[in-house]
Parts: sequence; C-alpha cells; structure tokens
Amino acid sequence: MATIKWAIDPTHSEIGFKVKHMMFTNVSGKFDTYEASVTTEDDNFENATIEFSADINSISTNNADRDDHLKSGDFFDAENHPKLTFKSTSVTKDGDDYKLTGDLSIRGVSKPVTLATEFSGFMKDPWGNTKAGLNISGKINRKDWGLNWNSALETGGVLVGEEVRLNIEVQLIQE
Repeated sequence: MATIKWAIDPTHSEIGFKVKHMMFTNVSGKFDTYEASVTTEDDNFENATIEFSADINSISTNNADRDDHLKSGDFFDAENHPKLTFKSTSVTKDGDDYKLTGDLSIRGVSKPVTLATEFSGFMKDPWGNTKAGLNISGKINRKDWGLNWNSALETGGVLVGEEVRLNIEVQLIQE
C-alpha cells in the first residue's frame, strides 16, 4: 500500500462554527488561519492520520469587538493558548462516509470528540492536482474546554449558548 500525504487547501476550505446568541438566533464564526496534515493508505481515508491546528487570533465573527472578547481570557485566552489543535485517534468507515475521532485541545484542555465526516470524493483540478473533499460536522459543549463566560438575560436565559456546532468544509490537495 502506498502512503499518501495531503495538505489542506486554505483557499477552498472553511473552518466554521455556530453558537446560539440570546437563546434564539445563531452567530457564525470561522478561523481564517489554520493548517492540517493528513496521511492515508492509498486513497482510503479509513485509519488516516489527521493533525489540525487553528490560530485563535484569526477568529472572525464579522464583529471586531466580539472577536476581541473571544480571544480574551473570558473565552479562548489567545495570549496563553494561541492555537486550538486536533489529532485523530481513529477514522472508521460509516457507510460511504467516515467517523473521525480524536483529541481536540482548546485552552490547554484536551478532550475526545467524534465528528461525522462526509466524503465528497476525489477530483483533478485544472492544473492536474488530485483533490479530496470532506465535510466535517459535530457538536461540542464549549464549557468542557473551560470556555465558561456568560451573561444572564433580563428575560431569563443566557447570552451565549453552550453548544457549539462545527461545520468544516475541507478541500485536501495531494502532496
């Protein structure tokens, strides 16, 4: 079996998330600076090795004040923990798709997560590069990683939801 190395194509990928705001609408965000390395056996992603990191200072929610608050000690604490990381522990087949399990580290806390991974297939780009498409999704509770800040609302409830929905669109390029 041939080992294949893949890199993330940042111009065709998005590392996104959504969190409830005031308990009834979602705020979307993304990380603009990130890197990943993926190693597979042949063109099968089962048992792939995946390592990913995102620069906390690249967080973007289209609101500079909110982004600065997310980078602060109330949330990600970018000064002391400048990156979030993910390292796979297993990738298993799930029909035509995969279940991606690994350790997600945020703010110095590492916890296991399992994410649904839709495999979109392989494609050659106009320059002859082999690409692979993955849509990775899942839910985590931000408090599990020490992102505890919140504010009570006058009408009841809280300003920021605990559940974070991940929506990660990845285009990999074969090295």
